[in-house]
Amino acid sequence: MGDADLLFKALADPGRRKLLDRLHAHDGQTLSELCRHLDMTRQGVAQHLAVLEAANLVAIQRRGREKLHFLNPVPLQEIYDRWIRKFERPRLKALRDLKRRLEKWRIHVARSNEGYSPKLNKHDHTSNGSRDPKGVRP
Repeated sequence: MGDADLLFKALADPGRRKLLDRLHAHDGQTLSELCRHLDMTRQGVAQHLAVLEAANLVAIQRRGREKLHFLNPVPLQEIYDRWIRKFERPRLKALRDLKRRLEKWRIHVARSNEGYSPKLNKHDHTSNGSRDPKGVRP
């Protein structure tokens, strides 16, 4: 299985994504610390961490007898660069073009309406000549 396949497999599981979120929030946690915040058995967390390690999403550092787990964001950036960024550019260009067209349209409408004064019929006014917001005479 290739690196990209391992990475996508690791990201496919919601429990592993939750582990990554925990490491993002507080990097360098032990297995026990990670287990406290997750609704999984210790063995389940250890198995998920092994998959994340195989995908190079988690790096391990030993401190005495403890194993500290750290998020490695490099593979995520590589996914972004390879699979997401190329689709983002055309969408952003389309939004920019839409914004420009809407701004031109707004200016055109504003110029078209210069000096525009709506004509009111006799039912749109109160007896003192002011406009009644409900259209009802007092």
